[in-house]
Amino acid sequence: MSPHSIMSLEDLKKRIDTIEESYEFMLAYAAQGLDGDESTKSGGELRRLLSRCDEAMTGLADFFRRVVESENLDPKESFERFIDVLEQDVAKASAGLRLTLAQPSISSQLVDNLNASIHLRTLLTDIFLVDEIVKKRLLDRDKKR
Repeated sequence: MSPHSIMSLEDLKKRIDTIEESYEFMLAYAAQGLDGDESTKSGGELRRLLSRCDEAMTGLADFFRRVVESENLDPKESFERFIDVLEQDVAKASAGLRLTLAQPSISSQLVDNLNASIHLRTLLTDIFLVDEIVKKRLLDRDKKR
């Protein structure tokens, strides 16, 4: 395995962790009952995490394709089919996330509605699956060292 492929697996894991961290913060923010995000510490943190989440989601499917190729993961056809689904789910979840970020004020209720979005939940389920695959591959790689 080349150092580049090792870095790719680790970067994929970082992207997944960023998305998961953002979602966990969104759950906490939604529970606060805030009318808006302006002039609150958690509101500034919310926008920062939503922006990081958007960055992590951008190009996620293509990045995963490169990891599958560089790691020579099999069965390639199964990975490719799943990545096609992931790509669609990222596009749908990103649309809701970007719409939320574009608002001048983000209330707890708006975030609660985003959290409830089937598109975001579907993406999270996809990511949990990928996360387990990546964790196992990293563990196997470390055992071979």
